[in-house]
Amino acid sequence: MRMAFSSEWLKLRSVASTYYALGSAALMMLFGVGWTIYVSSLAEERGSLRAAAPEEGFLPLVQISLATIGVLAITSEHATGMIRASLTAVPSRGTLLLAKAAVVGGVTFVAAHVVLLVTYVAARLIAGDRQLGFNSTGFSDDLPLLFASGVSVTVLALVGLGLGAVTRSTAAAIVSVVAMLFVLPGIATYLPQPWNSRVASLMLPNLVPQIAGDRLSSRLGDGLLSPGVAFVALISYALVALAVGFYFLWRRDA
Repeated sequence: MRMAFSSEWLKLRSVASTYYALGSAALMMLFGVGWTIYVSSLAEERGSLRAAAPEEGFLPLVQISLATIGVLAITSEHATGMIRASLTAVPSRGTLLLAKAAVVGGVTFVAAHVVLLVTYVAARLIAGDRQLGFNSTGFSDDLPLLFASGVSVTVLALVGLGLGAVTRSTAAAIVSVVAMLFVLPGIATYLPQPWNSRVASLMLPNLVPQIAGDRLSSRLGDGLLSPGVAFVALISYALVALAVGFYFLWRRDA
């Protein structure tokens, strides 16, 4: 297992796509600074306003950017045929997928939280004493949402890894991740009551605020989950995707 982990870590940090993905995620910090400067100038004219927190508004950018790390960790090997060499070096397909998941999960967890925290701190420093809405609470109150947001990025990266093992296609896996973030939550709102709120509460984008104890402005009604249940549901996305990915990796020839 240690050899497999070292091999996966070497592969991940030796390809340019990893740094492109990290760079795309880091754009959140620049966008967050630009957004805060913009709303701060508006606040000076109006006295105060309620603006979206940049670490929340630009979260999908980080999620999609780092999810590609999980996707490419396996689809790039299928595309180049390197998967055969990987399976020769690590005959157990379960060990191979677990090593990939550990490396992808560790890298995206650290990267996501660094980007989120830097964006959070920079936005509050720029906002200063201006009343922008998102800077009305302290760090201790915002920490659960920051943590849940970072975990959601890691979960999506692992979902991307699992879907990559299923589809063997970079495009198909990324489109599937995007659908989970933007398409399925929209479809859930068209379901009849009370199923729309119950299904919507299980959609990945809605789990992050529920973990932080946010009532989502009552949009979910009776479908609201407790923070603990929402956290389990979020982790389940990764576990199910990896389990399905392992099944397809196990059943197919390289």
